[in-house]
Amino acid sequence: MKRTELLDCLWRAQNEHGFVRPQDIAELAAALDISEIEVEGVISFYHFLSRRPRGRYAIYLNNSPVSETKGFERVCEAFQAATGAPLNGVDPSGQFGLFETACIGLSDMEPAALIDFQPFTNLNSIKVKAIVARLKRGDSPADFCDPVPDHVRWVPEGDKAILLRDYTPGNAVARLKEHSPESVLEEIKRSGLRGMGGAFFPTGFKWEACRKDPESPKYIFCNADEGEPGTFKDRVLMNATPGLLLEGMAIAGYAVGAEVGTIYLRAEYTWLKDKLQHTIDHFRKMKLLGRDIYGIEGFHFDIRIQLGAGAYVCGEETAMLNSIEGKRGEPRNKRFFPTERGFLQKPTVINNVETFCTAARIMQLGADHYLLTGTQTSPGTKLISVSGDCRLPGVYEVEWGTTVREILERCEADRPHFIQVSGPSGECISMEEADRAIAFDDLPCGGSFMVFSRSRDILDILRNYNRFFKSESCGLCTPCRAGNFIFEKKLELFAAKLARTSDVEDMRQWGEIMKMTCRCGLGKTAPNALLAAQRKFPEYFEEIVNRNPERLSKGFSLQDAVREYDRFSS
Repeated sequence: MKRTELLDCLWRAQNEHGFVRPQDIAELAAALDISEIEVEGVISFYHFLSRRPRGRYAIYLNNSPVSETKGFERVCEAFQAATGAPLNGVDPSGQFGLFETACIGLSDMEPAALIDFQPFTNLNSIKVKAIVARLKRGDSPADFCDPVPDHVRWVPEGDKAILLRDYTPGNAVARLKEHSPESVLEEIKRSGLRGMGGAFFPTGFKWEACRKDPESPKYIFCNADEGEPGTFKDRVLMNATPGLLLEGMAIAGYAVGAEVGTIYLRAEYTWLKDKLQHTIDHFRKMKLLGRDIYGIEGFHFDIRIQLGAGAYVCGEETAMLNSIEGKRGEPRNKRFFPTERGFLQKPTVINNVETFCTAARIMQLGADHYLLTGTQTSPGTKLISVSGDCRLPGVYEVEWGTTVREILERCEADRPHFIQVSGPSGECISMEEADRAIAFDDLPCGGSFMVFSRSRDILDILRNYNRFFKSESCGLCTPCRAGNFIFEKKLELFAAKLARTSDVEDMRQWGEIMKMTCRCGLGKTAPNALLAAQRKFPEYFEEIVNRNPERLSKGFSLQDAVREYDRFSS
């Protein structure tokens, strides 16, 4: 048994018994020749793995900021009443477990939950009662879960759509007959394609670096762990055009000389796994995966799926690699890029779903076609996941250069006031900035676009973000571990109307420390929304800062206390 099989083995044990038993841990430790403590350390790292029973039916209710605005508390209370399970616990009979969890990629259909990893959307108290009644009758969640529509709300007019256009399997890979690996790299570089996950590193240069590395074998990894709250555009791509993703990965394999690809699929998208696997099997039969793909001699490439287990930090590429290698999903020290030392210390290309899909379209349509859309410095289109206070939540394919105001108009936003771009780790903006463009040189967007109206309290939103980062921090580095805890205490002061002006400055300083010293990109971006909110909404913080010295006084005098003690003890 290989260490890289550990995560799959843990899932098999949990799926069979409802939790990972002590004997499972002992057997796996013996098979891998590692300590039981090390296996337990891997289990404890992930939200969805457990060493204790979590009920016959495990209910995971999304607690994202959009969910909170759509009725999370009422739905949570309804589940507790119907199941008898406390939040983050199991009912006395052991039938139901009820747990809150971070964004599950269904922000366009909130409140939402996963029951045995099957999706249930647009929840309310009545629907919850009906769901639990069926579960009590013994019905399987897979038999009556909700369908998940793609909610594609907007595509560019004419022939400008890149991703959300008709798809025919094999059209992109077929173009490889006209290209050498080197010319594929040149086409991708010429298109100006950048990674679509948030770092926006030039894709062609990343692939080229991997190809030029003398080490082998080389690997292709798709990061399908879109855990940033409010993001669901990769979900739509995998559901609508899974073949496009596979073609993009195969093209990358051809370009860099890799024969093995892996899709790291977040556990929250378990319900998509069968569809992806069916597409992989179909592609093998069509000779679009396997050996001598599409009749191109020597072009060998195949893909497997690795299911994650619930850890936001595994969206960071080196943490994802550790997870796939059967270790705790903690970020590595950045001494080397994955293209130098990635999976098993070999050259590895890591891109997200949207990037691979876009690369496939570029090879199908040509770089010249791609360059006709967007702007000179930000070519192409971008998928935006819109949610929150708007009438038309869903996925919007927009040209780079589209303004925030245009997106708000298209989604029919309701009195927009606080807009979170790229999720909690991104940037919040006010309506004064609504004419800013979604572009690399202005307001880059990884995919999440959450709209909050004037009826929402900014402090509630920020406290939700803080709980998320505090919970999802791997805890390895002190700035992230301590910084998020300090933010929590400071925000509690604001909520209690006890914060001073100095507390605002303290948070700013801690935020800057985290941005400079945290180990990984996720820790560095954790304070982004809080710092941006202080800059963009100064009048709000002015209003909630308490300037009454008497109110802030603790009302405690050491001298008076000593005198009282002497009086009672004499």
